[in-house]
Amino acid sequence: MTLTGSPRSRKGEQTRERLLDAAKAIFEEQGFLEARISDISERAGLSHGSFYYYFDSKEQVFREVAAAVDDQLAAPLGDVILSPGSRELPRARIREAIRRHFESYRDEARIMGVIEQVSRYDQQVGAARDERNQRYGVQVADSIRHLQARNLADPMLDPVIAAAALGALTYRFAELWLVQGGVDCTLDEGIEQVAQLFVNALGLGD
Repeated sequence: MTLTGSPRSRKGEQTRERLLDAAKAIFEEQGFLEARISDISERAGLSHGSFYYYFDSKEQVFREVAAAVDDQLAAPLGDVILSPGSRELPRARIREAIRRHFESYRDEARIMGVIEQVSRYDQQVGAARDERNQRYGVQVADSIRHLQARNLADPMLDPVIAAAALGALTYRFAELWLVQGGVDCTLDEGIEQVAQLFVNALGLGD
């Protein structure tokens, strides 16, 4: 039995990716509520019926788009901050991770605005984001414990609370700044200020 969303060939995988790319573009242009499956299929250059071979609904394709973008934005956590082979000082790694995160968020600001809206009323989107944030929070908390064990971070900090607070700062500030336009600053200024907040909050020295 062929499962919806599970192409059996390389061509099928490419077709599915075309639909995901088309869906992302339509959601960016029209928002979630106004987007139609026929618009997504047309943008991908496929028939209306082709959509249903790979996806059950507009909701499903949106959830996959949201998950892919969230994973992309979270990548600097593992690639930079938690990289076991890095020889950079903690403050340098934090700044580089924040730079990559904000640059990526800026480039994806249109779809992030839609994702932030939908996550507030779509339970599955919200739950998936919560689960992902909790998973990354555990990793960051472990990193803080490691810094404390090396006498590099404030020993009075609760790693779990600190990780949650810093994660919320990063994501909510990015939304306020890069989606809503509520903060007037350059990219470099935003990166430097948030990086310094992290350094100060964790008590990292030179």
